[in-house]
Amino acid sequence: MKRFLSALLVASLFLTSAPAIAGAEHKDTLIWAQGADVTSLDPHIGKETPAVMVTNQIFDTLFTTDTDGKIVGQIAESWKHLSETELEVQVRKGITFHDGSPLTARDVKFSLDRAIASTAVSYIVNFIKEVKLVDDYTVIIETAAPYAAALRNLAHPSSAIVPEAYVKADEAHFRLNPVGSGPYKFVEWKQGDSLKMSAFENYYAGTPKTPNLIMKVVPEAAQRTIALETGEVDIATDIQANDVKRVKENADLVLYEEAGLSCWYVSFNMKKKPFDNKLVRQAIRHAIDVETIIDAILYGAGDPAGDLIAPGVFGYSGHKPYTYDPELSKKLLKEAGYADGFSCMLWVNDNQVRVEVCQAIQAMLLEVGIKCEVSVMEFGSFIERSSKGEHDMGYFGWTTSTADADYTYYSLVYSTQTGAPGNRSFIQDPKVDELVNLGRNSTDEAVRLKAYSELEDILQDVSNNAPLFYSTINAGASKKVQNFVIDPAGYHKLENVTAGK
Repeated sequence: MKRFLSALLVASLFLTSAPAIAGAEHKDTLIWAQGADVTSLDPHIGKETPAVMVTNQIFDTLFTTDTDGKIVGQIAESWKHLSETELEVQVRKGITFHDGSPLTARDVKFSLDRAIASTAVSYIVNFIKEVKLVDDYTVIIETAAPYAAALRNLAHPSSAIVPEAYVKADEAHFRLNPVGSGPYKFVEWKQGDSLKMSAFENYYAGTPKTPNLIMKVVPEAAQRTIALETGEVDIATDIQANDVKRVKENADLVLYEEAGLSCWYVSFNMKKKPFDNKLVRQAIRHAIDVETIIDAILYGAGDPAGDLIAPGVFGYSGHKPYTYDPELSKKLLKEAGYADGFSCMLWVNDNQVRVEVCQAIQAMLLEVGIKCEVSVMEFGSFIERSSKGEHDMGYFGWTTSTADADYTYYSLVYSTQTGAPGNRSFIQDPKVDELVNLGRNSTDEAVRLKAYSELEDILQDVSNNAPLFYSTINAGASKKVQNFVIDPAGYHKLENVTAGK
C-alpha cells in the first residue's frame, strides 16, 4: 500500500506550471495502474501492451480506428489508392511535434523506414516496398504486392510517426526521452515504479481534457484493485478474475468489460528436445484441462480456444479446441518414445493469474508423467530471453490488435519472424509460409478466409503452439471517471478522459 500513498502527493506537485485545462470540478491529474512496466519508450521497439499503452499517448500514426473500429485518418488528412500497390497519403498540415518542429512527409518516410528496419516491429510494416516523397506533405506508399490489411497496420501504434531530426540527433536520448506528436508529452520515467506525462497544448485534435497523466506499475492484480477502491488510482487495467465481482458490487466503481482480441497459449520451442517431436506437443495439448483452468482460475472469464486468433478477428475459422484426454496423452508420449515422461520448464512472467495458470498446467502434466518446473521471471527478462529461444515452453498472450488475422499468423508462425517478432516456437514450414502469404497478398476476402482455414488445419496438427483460451478485456475505474472507452486490443486512449474530484 505504501507504494501508492505518494501518488496523490506527486499528482498535486507534479508540473505545477501546466495549464488549467480541466475545470474546477475535475482533477488535474489522471492516475492509472497497469500490471507491468514499459519495455521501451521507443514505439518501434516496445510492442508489448504495457509499453504501447504509454507510447500510444505520446505518438500518433497515419491512421487510427474510431470507437466502431472503422479506419479514419489521424496524421493522414486524406488518402487514395493509385493502384493495387500504391497508396497516396496527404499529411495533415499544421501538426507539430512536442519539441515544436513541424511534422512533414519526411518524418513519415523516416518513421516507416525505421519501423521496417526494426527487428521488433518490422512484421507490422514490412509489406511496404518503398515510401516515396512527393512533396513536403505527400507520400506514396508502395507495397511489394497487394496487401488487404495495409490501413489497419498503418493504424497500429508500432507504425508511429517520430521526428526525424530529433531521433537522428541522438537516438539513445530519444529512447529515454521520447518526443512525438500525440496528445501527451513525456515528462519522467522511474523504471519499475511510474511514468509521467503532461498535456500537449498544441495537439492537432485539441488540448487533452486532463493536464497530467501518471502511469503506476502495480504487478499484483489484487493491489491494483485495492488502489482503485481507496481512490489512489482512477483507472486500473486487467482486473483479476476473482476481483471482478468485487468491483462490480462497489457503488463507487465501474467495471468496463468486453470480448477481447487475445488468445492465451503455450508455445513449444521446436528447436529443443523433446519439443521437436509433434507427438509430444500433441500429448501436452491433450493433457491440459482448459475448462478447469477457465472455471477455477479465471472464474469463467474466458472461452476455450481452437484457433490462434479470437472470434472477433477477420480470418477466424472456428476450429474445435483440443479435447482433454490424459489417456490419449500418455499413448502419444509412449509412441514418441517418452513412456516414462521427461522433465522440462515452463516460463511465465510475474503476473499472479498467469503463474496460477502455469501451476495448474504443471499439475496436469505431472498426471501424464511430465515433470514440469514453472519458472517465473520479470516481464522484460521473460520477453528478452524467450526471444533468444532459451525456453522449453512459454506461456504467452497475443492480441490481434489490428483485428486482422495477418497480424497474428505472420508474426507467430511465419518462418522469418522467429524470436522477437513473435515466432517463439521457431516453426519453419514452407506450406505454412505459402498460406500466410496468400492471406496477406490477396484482396479477395473469400480467398483470404479459405487460406486461414487451411492454415489452421495445419497448425492443429503441427501443434507448435497450444491455444488455451480467449480472454475478455477489462478495466476498473472510479465512477467519477468520464469518457473512458475500453479498447479491445488494450491500447486505451486517454486524451478525452476526466476524473471528478
